This record gives sequence, structure tokens and C-alpha cells, in this order.
Amino acid sequence: MTAFPARTNTAEVELGATLRPKFGPDGLIPCITQDAATGEVLMFAFMNAESLAHTLATGKATYWSRSRAKLWVKGEESGNVQLMRELRTDCDQDVLLLKVEQSGPANASCHNGYKSCFYRRLSPGARADDPASLTLEFVSQPLFDPAKVYKQKH
Repeated sequence: MTAFPARTNTAEVELGATLRPKFGPDGLIPCITQDAATGEVLMFAFMNAESLAHTLATGKATYWSRSRAKLWVKGEESGNVQLMRELRTDCDQDVLLLKVEQSGPANASCHNGYKSCFYRRLSPGARADDPASLTLEFVSQPLFDPAKVYKQKH
């Protein structure tokens, strides 16, 4: 089992120079993944201590798949890998920001074929009290057909 340095006191965690990630009760820490060159947010996933250690050791973004209950090296099926260029943590070290360079056939991070998992936006004028107004607009086009790339249909 991989262990990171223990969390000590608030000052050490928030102002110290040692990575002391705060994994939740489920052993997971949220990870926002961003394109290192453009700053575009590509995806959100979770890491556990093992996937974080694997990412640091290999330089390839590795996450914890909650649905499959296993490590998930980004691009293991699609070939669209994410190479870690920088890892940051927030002030209390309970969220990670992974800056990556995408490489592969489509340079896409989303399993639906888009560069970013955030390919839709809420339409202007949407109101929480009006369900009919909560429509999503597509803001990009898919870069590949997932049915042709993945063994299983998503």
C-alpha cells in the first residue's frame, strides 16, 4: 500500500513544502485535469493513493475508476494518453490539479469522443424554477467515434 506523508498540523499542510494529500473516507481525492498548454479543463476524476503514486512514477495520468473499482491509466483503451506536466494541490491539499499534455490519435480526454468532458454549457436564461429552461448547448464537436475506439459501448 502506498503511503504519503501524514497530515500534521494546519500550518504544515497549508503552508508547508511537503505533499500531504487529504484522501476522503473512501480513500479518494478529487482531481481536476487541465491542458497544460491552453489551460482548458479537460476532465474531473478521482485518485487514490495508488493511482497518485502510479501517476508520479510513470508520468501518465492514472485515476481510480469508481464504476470499475480499479486503477485506470488514461488512454489504456483509446490510446489518448495524458502525460503529466505539473501537479498542484489546493491550500488544504484536498483537491489535486493535474496539468497534462494529451497525446494519441485524437488528443481527446472524453470517452464520448470530445477533447474535454465539458463539451456542453447551460443555455442563457436558464432558471432553476423552470425545468424547461435547463437546456444544454454543445460547444464543441466530437473528435472520434467512441463505438470504434472502445471495446465496450459507453
